Amino acid sequence: MRPLDPRLIRRIGPARRYIATTAVLGLAMALAILVQALLIARALAPVLAPAPLTEDGLRWLGVLVPVEARQLAVALGWLGVVVAIRVLLTWTQERLAHRAGARVISELRSQVVAHAGALGPRWAASGEGAAVATTVTRGLDSLLPYFVRYLPQLLLSATVTPIMIVVVLGLDWISAAIVIGTLPLVPIFMILVGLTTQERSAKHLEAMQRLASRTLDLIAGLPTLRGLGREHGPAARVRELGDAQRRATMGSLRIAFLSGMVLELLTTLAVALVAVTLGFRLVAGGVSIETALAVLILAPEVYLPLRMVGTHFHASADGMAAADSAFAILERPVAAPGGHAPAPDLTGATLVVEDLAVATPDGRRLAPARLSFQARPGTVTALVGPNGDGKSTALSALMGLLTPDSGYVAALTASGRTDAQDVDGEGWSRQFAWAPQRPDLGSEGRTLSLGQRQGVALDRALGAGRPVVVLDEPTSHLDRASRDAVIARIVAAAGAGATVVVATHEEDLIAAADVVVEVAALEVAR
Repeated sequence: MRPLDPRLIRRIGPARRYIATTAVLGLAMALAILVQALLIARALAPVLAPAPLTEDGLRWLGVLVPVEARQLAVALGWLGVVVAIRVLLTWTQERLAHRAGARVISELRSQVVAHAGALGPRWAASGEGAAVATTVTRGLDSLLPYFVRYLPQLLLSATVTPIMIVVVLGLDWISAAIVIGTLPLVPIFMILVGLTTQERSAKHLEAMQRLASRTLDLIAGLPTLRGLGREHGPAARVRELGDAQRRATMGSLRIAFLSGMVLELLTTLAVALVAVTLGFRLVAGGVSIETALAVLILAPEVYLPLRMVGTHFHASADGMAAADSAFAILERPVAAPGGHAPAPDLTGATLVVEDLAVATPDGRRLAPARLSFQARPGTVTALVGPNGDGKSTALSALMGLLTPDSGYVAALTASGRTDAQDVDGEGWSRQFAWAPQRPDLGSEGRTLSLGQRQGVALDRALGAGRPVVVLDEPTSHLDRASRDAVIARIVAAAGAGATVVVATHEEDLIAAADVVVEVAALEVAR
């Protein structure tokens, strides 16, 4: 996990603008902190000095704060202005952080959803769909603390800390040497804590994805489980996954608390070392009271940005883990089916599938393998075969939603033959009406059973007026009467001139089909 992921800067426009703006605000904040510290030193030095001050203890930095600030009334006026500036800068930074964080999350979420859609239904059906849903919802929401808390402190540590070191060095080189010697301990402990935090965040995201996957599967299959009287069966497993997520969350919080305590203790000891050294030297007359006060006030500001980076790192770790998952999805190559030629009109066209083969995601099988058939207008073509042998995959290839590993899909029209891989994929796919096996109707389908959702999807497909109708197991969740009605509507759609291709196990639908094609898989030799 990187402190500043370059993929966010490269891919997300609002992130680049926010980082540039925050860097400018960090420089302004550093100057305000410096002036405030010098004003306090000016105001307190005459009060604490045992004798009237005769020299400027701020040396070359005295040009930033006039000597007149030793008068309490003048110092309070200047301090009021500086504090108001710091409040304005902090408010501006917080406002920009929230707005930029929300825009970055929204843009990244849109990119992930669009890319997941481009990867196709076959990829989503391989088990990645639930992980995508978890990443773009609860996962990326955790990225907001990264922009609101962590990233500003990271940029402040790159601006305020070096400036303060230079200032302390100009005031007192001994104190600067102590600061420079102890400062590397902060990132060392941050790295040690960060390694543990990264591991905890990865476990947290993994537990959340497992719970989401199980819950989504349960929701999808709940109508079937209720029909079988087994709706309470998965409760123990869901409870177990919920407990795993709770333990992972509490583990992350414990690490966050311990990391904050360790960094707080470390920086407190470092500042105390500077303070004790200044105290002894002040008694011995080796340093002026004004210089000692300025160094003592500025020393905590050297460590503060780095300490806050470590403190807020845990708040952003979960979000960055989700961002890693999001970029892992975005970096998956998309095989863009189709070319640039306009797609032919498929009305009255014969679809030809020749020697079609598609490898499974693990590469061990071809499903389907060597599939060849022709689907003519006015006919019903039924794809049959065992589950897992590639019937749904063949339908996706027919619609141009995926590119086969071998073979081709073509259309025979009055003007000749056109390969699907040579034409615009969107123009080709738009001419298909599709009813999937498990249709997702969005919010309107939440109150419907799977059979009812399938009926709605079938109504939409048959009433779309497209030249080709593709149906995946259209009768699998219907009762006998509904099944007969659906088969009659499918035959009627073919009789009206549509090219109908169905994947099915239903004997009555197979008997009603004009062409029956056996789909088979093939093991790949290794």
